[in-house]
Amino acid sequence: MRLILTYLTGVVFGLGIVISGMANPAKVINFFDVAGTWDGSLAFVMGSALAVTAIGYRLVLARPAPAMDSRFHLPTARTLDARLIGGSALFGIGWGIAGFCPGAALPIIGTGNPAVLIFVAAMILGVMLARVLQSRLARPATA
Repeated sequence: MRLILTYLTGVVFGLGIVISGMANPAKVINFFDVAGTWDGSLAFVMGSALAVTAIGYRLVLARPAPAMDSRFHLPTARTLDARLIGGSALFGIGWGIAGFCPGAALPIIGTGNPAVLIFVAAMILGVMLARVLQSRLARPATA
């Protein structure tokens, strides 16, 4: 049952991305082009998503536990550190250059669009590189 609900959640998310037009990289790039062909519809999509999420969190977190788990798994970190700020900056730069974010790229990867395939490959390589760097930086220096 959990797998079916996970699948349905992904389908709803993917449909939302496609219906809102966020699967079109030109639409996203135009959002960032404030001096040219600016398209503010992304702000509407993001604001709507924020409102739905805020209401959803209120309803779900009022429950003692999630429907498919024994407890909630919420982030506990409350600090802004270099990793968070740097990662956010890299995400924003990549999103502005490519017009894709992971949330939009994954639902439309099946189209076979070379730009999406290149983006997803670069994203996977970036994740792997970040893990390698993180593990090397986490190791204590040996004498």
